[in-house]
Amino acid sequence: MRPFRRTTVAVPAGLQGPCLRVATYNIHKGVRGLGPAKRLEIHNLAMGVQALDADLVFLQEVRHFHHGHAVDFERTWFGWPKEGQAEFLAPQGYEAAYRTNAVTKGGEHGNALLSRWPLGDVGHHDVSDHAFEQRGLLHVPVRWQGADLHTIVVHLGLLHGGRVRQVQRLASYIEREVPPHVPLIVAGDFNDWGERLDGPMRHCGLRRASVPGRHRAATFPSSLPIFSLDRVYTRGLRCVGLQVPRGPSWARMSDHLPLLVELQLE
Repeated sequence: MRPFRRTTVAVPAGLQGPCLRVATYNIHKGVRGLGPAKRLEIHNLAMGVQALDADLVFLQEVRHFHHGHAVDFERTWFGWPKEGQAEFLAPQGYEAAYRTNAVTKGGEHGNALLSRWPLGDVGHHDVSDHAFEQRGLLHVPVRWQGADLHTIVVHLGLLHGGRVRQVQRLASYIEREVPPHVPLIVAGDFNDWGERLDGPMRHCGLRRASVPGRHRAATFPSSLPIFSLDRVYTRGLRCVGLQVPRGPSWARMSDHLPLLVELQLE
């Protein structure tokens, strides 16, 4: 693939104060296809993440290890990374935080945060709704512009009722673990096909990052995006720009497209 160009986001002129550039991306474990058509995309994803040039990158379906894929791709040109995917994808100078959500045959996967700003203590909270879907929250404080900012990476379940219960658990977790007057970003794959979670998220004190007059930012499926599954919700921050990178290179790397937003303190 050709090298990615830096992804740009249009923001209004004359804004006062620094902007925080945030991306969320479900990377599909760095692998696409089935059987003989299975291909390794993690190296292309590393170029894509770098091109996003985001201060914070919220990642879902990230592998720390997978024995089967390590063997499958051992003899490919680049090979399976020796380190976990979070560390592999982090551009130079970034810190990475990762916690496992699900343990599967041969490996596991979870959520990660990549940050060009210093990270605090990493927390993880299980919000699984039933035994067949292991889900968790990755909670990481960030020191941005000399002040504290809290981030939570999410990947919610496939059933609406379960997602509502997971948002309720998210609300309880925020009340316990996040100081009430500190800016907060909750981002990830919400699997909200029916666009029904904005109300429950508002009960958490969070609103979806959006630009007035623009339709919802569709990110799934990557080849023909129709659904806005990938989202950024904020407290104490406002959205001043939003972009979904598109094109053949982005479409081949994952079944999701990344969502990129520019935020400012309110």
